[in-house]
Amino acid sequence: MVSTSRSPVSTGRQGTRCENWTLAPYMLQKTMIQTLARYDFMNSSYCHGSLGTGQMRVLLVEDYEPLRDSLSQGLKEAGFALDVAGDGEAGLWYANSAEYDVIVLDLMLPKLDGLSLLKQFRKNNTRTCVLILTAKDTTQDRVRGLDLGADDYLVKPFELPELLARVRALVRRKYEAQASIVRIADMEMDTVGRRITRAGQSIELSGREYALLEFLMMRAGHIVTRSDIWEHVYDSNASAESNVVDVHIGHLRRKIERDGLSKLIHTRRGQGYLFGESEECDLSESD
Repeated sequence: MVSTSRSPVSTGRQGTRCENWTLAPYMLQKTMIQTLARYDFMNSSYCHGSLGTGQMRVLLVEDYEPLRDSLSQGLKEAGFALDVAGDGEAGLWYANSAEYDVIVLDLMLPKLDGLSLLKQFRKNNTRTCVLILTAKDTTQDRVRGLDLGADDYLVKPFELPELLARVRALVRRKYEAQASIVRIADMEMDTVGRRITRAGQSIELSGREYALLEFLMMRAGHIVTRSDIWEHVYDSNASAESNVVDVHIGHLRRKIERDGLSKLIHTRRGQGYLFGESEECDLSESD
């Protein structure tokens, strides 16, 4: 085991940053990036659906560009709607400008450090889950981050599947879904394997359709508006000026309610959508 040391690393911008790495900082970052690059994202068991589509909405705040790009690729290809910030000020702006399910937050950030960002963010938001991503691994560092409002703590270096598993676990915690299998009526969703079955039959969905169905199932019995769906299922690069939500709802209905199966997606005109098997939910169908 190589002894720990604090060494400055150029960020490619003005100034330097120091982190308590177990190896030379650059080499450890390089090792992490190579580790992430080993995974075949398109064919791995934790990815399903089309590239770049959203599952739940995640904000990644990481200033080291090679690592940020690798994590962005992994999160997007795993099915998350993703926004990315490269410094603390931009990260705080994003965090306060949209509703995220999970924020993945580095601590050693330019302009505003991660703990200061977290402290300011928690003044107005206690619902979004925050995963701290850092090389600081002492007990004191962990306790301070958790006391300031972080929900989980992942120490570099790490494996991508562990990061994705922790993000999924935080999403389940937020929506009080303790198990990775969600069942509503005769429909079952495996949130880890990203598989859908209804009445025992497998249903093939695109990445966007899966994202939409997961969002509705996590809120079964509650009305969700089109704005709610847009905030969580689509990233900031998508245009909110179209009827894309209605189009995807229509596509999803045709797949999960085919062959005489009962309706599960109900429309409340002027309010939004409700997922469930009760016909009492179905006050006004628009599709």
